[in-house]
Amino acid sequence: MPDSDPDKTTFRRVLLKISGEALMGDQGYGLHPPTVERIAQEVKSVHDMGVEVCMVIGGGNIFRGLQGSAQGMERTTADYMGMLATVMNALAMQSALEGLGVFCRVISAIRMDEVAEPYIRRRAVRHLEKKRVCIFAAGTGNPYFTTDTAATLRASEMACEAIFKGTKVDGVYDKDPVKHDDAVRFDNVSYDEVLAKHLKVMDASAIALARDNNLPIIVFSLDDPGGFRSILSGKGTYTTVHA
Repeated sequence: MPDSDPDKTTFRRVLLKISGEALMGDQGYGLHPPTVERIAQEVKSVHDMGVEVCMVIGGGNIFRGLQGSAQGMERTTADYMGMLATVMNALAMQSALEGLGVFCRVISAIRMDEVAEPYIRRRAVRHLEKKRVCIFAAGTGNPYFTTDTAATLRASEMACEAIFKGTKVDGVYDKDPVKHDDAVRFDNVSYDEVLAKHLKVMDASAIALARDNNLPIIVFSLDDPGGFRSILSGKGTYTTVHA
């Protein structure tokens, strides 16, 4: 775990996974530029600690493949549309980070050379070594896989030491804390418990992949200002999912 010095951390490379909805702010759809800017500030504060940062952002604020499929759209087409939505979010985050002076690359699993780099693992690793933030877009490039699974895959390929899952709540609870006042928060929970109890951390494929690669998942509140940095400094409130 990270040590207690506010300017030091034992984490060298991490992946931040956030949902597309996190970029909406209080809107019901799309991007809210001040919210994108605030999250970019959180990423910059961790980057300034010397930590190498990857990101995966969902696309649910623009289009969600499963919802499109449920409304009668062919699933593969719907999923590809969702992947394109993640590219739009990644470009918005890249713009916000570069506005703060952070060098950044959007790396897409679907080739679109005019707007993003193609995913080549060794090149992405080199970007991280040069202290550039890498935003992985378009999921895994395959339908039927969520951005949670894409985040776990990329974190494993990049040899990240943990996945930080930014949510609206400060950890993993036994039930929805928004709806239930008696919800209990876990400080630590195992991969198998998450799967057995159907705790809403990530989908089952992502949890299984993290378990197989012994990759811890740290769930924290993205709405807590400075929360990302404070956890890396050994403080804050969060839940760790591990073996």
